[in-house]
Amino acid sequence: MTNEKAVAEKLLQVQAVKLSPEKPFTWASGWKSPIYCDNRKVLGFPFIRDFIKSEMCNVVFEKFPEAELLAGVATAGIAWGAMAADQLKLPYIYVRPKPKEHGLGNQIEGAYKEAQKVVVIEDLISTGKSSLQVVDVLKEAGMEVVGMVSIFTYGFDVADKAFANANISYHSLTNYPTLISLAVEKGIVSAETESLLLDWRKDPATWQGV
Repeated sequence: MTNEKAVAEKLLQVQAVKLSPEKPFTWASGWKSPIYCDNRKVLGFPFIRDFIKSEMCNVVFEKFPEAELLAGVATAGIAWGAMAADQLKLPYIYVRPKPKEHGLGNQIEGAYKEAQKVVVIEDLISTGKSSLQVVDVLKEAGMEVVGMVSIFTYGFDVADKAFANANISYHSLTNYPTLISLAVEKGIVSAETESLLLDWRKDPATWQGV
């Protein structure tokens, strides 16, 4: 199994994750958030990048041994999917948010076959909506989606319910509660704000910060 704490530590180390409960970030949805996660930062640190890639491959190998193909989610999941597919020696495709408006008009890029068993590679799961849209695209193309692997998840109830309703198993290398616990341990945030940070995850739509 993946070492959730070690992965969280790497994300904090390269500042792929930033915590700011006093001055919350605003998401595109309008939600106020004490955390901002940009896993693309990890790509600039070769040894940490290699560690995350290996952890991802371990999860695919352990949880989805039947996988015949990996599919990266554009854009942030493309690099991770390609690296994992290379290490696992599996074929690889990636999925655009919408079909191209020129050329062949593809939404799925790469070679695949109907009924292939595919694992989707994401960098981040929030509500799960965009991730599950990719699942729908792959299913419509005739593939069998056996699961999804991401680097990080906020662990929102809405995401868990959405994946359960879609009957899709997903696994993240690390998660929000693990990261917050580590941040308190390292003194990045105070122990007094830990409960407030954890409360955000329960109702992010109405959370307003410290």
